[in-house]
Amino acid sequence: MTTQDTTGRETVTRYGTAQRLAVPGRRRASRRVLLACAALAVGALTLTACGGDAQAHNDKGGSDGSDSGKSSTAQIAISAKDGSTGASINETGVSVKDGKLTEVTMTEASSGKSVAGDLSSDGATWKPKDQLERGTKYRISARAKDGDGRPAAANSIFTTVSTSNSYIGTYTPDGDSTVGVGMPVSFTFDKAITDKKAVQSHITVSSSSGQQVVGHWFGGQRLDFRPEEYWKAGSKVTMKIDLDGVKGADDLYGVQDKTVTFTIGRSQVSTVDAKTETMTVQRDGKTLKTIPISAGSADHPTYNGQMVISEKFTQTRMNGETVGFGGEYDIPDVPHAMRLSSSGTFVHGNYWYAKGNPPFGNSGTSHGCVGLQDVQGAQGDTIAKWFYDNSLVGDVVTVKNSPDKTIAPDNGLNGWNMSWSEWQAGSAV
Repeated sequence: MTTQDTTGRETVTRYGTAQRLAVPGRRRASRRVLLACAALAVGALTLTACGGDAQAHNDKGGSDGSDSGKSSTAQIAISAKDGSTGASINETGVSVKDGKLTEVTMTEASSGKSVAGDLSSDGATWKPKDQLERGTKYRISARAKDGDGRPAAANSIFTTVSTSNSYIGTYTPDGDSTVGVGMPVSFTFDKAITDKKAVQSHITVSSSSGQQVVGHWFGGQRLDFRPEEYWKAGSKVTMKIDLDGVKGADDLYGVQDKTVTFTIGRSQVSTVDAKTETMTVQRDGKTLKTIPISAGSADHPTYNGQMVISEKFTQTRMNGETVGFGGEYDIPDVPHAMRLSSSGTFVHGNYWYAKGNPPFGNSGTSHGCVGLQDVQGAQGDTIAKWFYDNSLVGDVVTVKNSPDKTIAPDNGLNGWNMSWSEWQAGSAV
């Protein structure tokens, strides 16, 4: 909105001298006319004094030296229109054409709290430093001057998109992290997406290795990306999230706009043989160790398939009730635990292994996890600690020769258990 300053011009009518009329009997009336004319003349001069000399003001310019007789050519644009709702929490800002911004203030309308922002070095743009809050009313007031110093101003009061009318995708892995070769890019949306094509087409995942990366939907709230084979060791992966304002469903719009990069570390794939109760750890194609383990028991066998480490805990509580078992176990300090599935499969240290059982590597006694010999407190120099210290989130643990079925692709970050053609079939683009 460009504010134009105009100067009104006041035209003063000057009255001439009243002439006396030499008419008998009218001397008193003529005097009254003369006095009335004189009074009007005084009134007119008083009006001129109050209004100022408009012509002189236009000639000399305003108090700042500008030519107030002409409109400012500076055109201020506030991206969030006055009175609008559903404004972006990422792209709100101010710009000016044919001028420079001199002052921009932004506040939360309810609290009056100031919002910090950055003015570009050339004075052409201003943006908030941080992402705005959803469902919040803000005020922006902007001032600028054109090349001749003439001022312009614009204001806007607007509300950002509400939580109920927006969606966010929580994603993994984190930016700037280093992960294993099996780590997919996985988005979990806080609301169901019906326009999957629109959403997926505004998320791009690419690798410096040149590998083709394809997305796959698991239902309406989860979207994973991976290449046909494991990521190439040492490659850089970039995901561009351009969902701000993208319609995901009726009256539901995205609010994210960012680019995230992460690094693929060395290649480590460990293979658990449930029949021999061993785990072979290979890094970059070479065997580092073969470790005795305890897989699932006959009643609770371990899933087969390729599983990706999604979380690591030096110690954590494991309660069977949280994963569908009764009160069979509740261990408050399981050491060196690494999650392999959403349903509770871990590879972890085991310090409670019954002394009467055969040593690790002889029989499966767990409820489906892969147990490694350890000590309480996660402090000892144990094989479980070695494996924990030498593992990354994103490393692959493959289980074979178990009597159980293959783990479901969406049970954890385990989409590698789908063929490439099946994976591509789940893409919306």
